[in-house]
Parts: sequence; structure tokens; C-alpha cells
Amino acid sequence: MGERRNVSWCPAISSLQRVVGGKWKIEILFYVALEDVRHFGELRRCLRGVSESTLSRQLKELVSDDFLERVDYQEVPPRVEYRLTRRGESFRPLLQAMWDWSEAEFEFSQAEAEQMREARERLGVAQVR
Repeated sequence: MGERRNVSWCPAISSLQRVVGGKWKIEILFYVALEDVRHFGELRRCLRGVSESTLSRQLKELVSDDFLERVDYQEVPPRVEYRLTRRGESFRPLLQAMWDWSEAEFEFSQAEAEQMREARERLGVAQVR
């Protein structure tokens, strides 16, 4: 065997984990980036099981970390949208790679596979399998 290397703390990976490490953040970014979901209610419907307070907190963190921009139209009833920032846009290829990897590595039901196929078709994203 080769000589053991000294491995030290990696600030880049630690920063990434801090920013996208929340339970729902990857999914939030996926829906905003690839599905063009922009409203709180739409995101809540996409994220099965998320509470309003958790979604609100994680959206605020993604805004604070400059992945999303929150646009408040100052209307009644309130209308707020979330959009990717430059940093969020730069994360899009990583989301795509994670989707591809997940689809290739995990088993899905026939219905789930069909749902992913339809999403890829609708979004113009090539199938991995």
C-alpha cells in the first residue's frame, strides 16, 4: 500500500455543505432552476412533506447565501417570486449532474421512471439510461 496522506479540512466543501446542506435546499434549487417554479405555494406542492416554516426558512437562507433572489411585487394579495441569481445559475449544471447520477444509481418504480422521462422530455434534457 501507498503512503498515507495527511488530509486536512477543506474550506470549499465545508462552505458548499453549509449552503446547500439543508434538507430541502437541493430540491428547492432543482425546482427553481430546472422546472422554473417561482412561487412559495408551487414549491410547497412540489416538496412533499415540507412545512411552511421550514420552506420559508430555507428560502431565506438560499436568498442570504445568494443562490436565490426574492422579488416582492408589493401587491394585494401578496405576490412574491424566487429566481436564481448568478450563483444559482452557476449551480444549474451540478443539479443536472446530481439528477443524472441519481437516476442512474437508484431504483425507481415504473411510475416514477415515467414521471422522470416526461420531465426530461418537457425540459429538453437527455435521458441517462
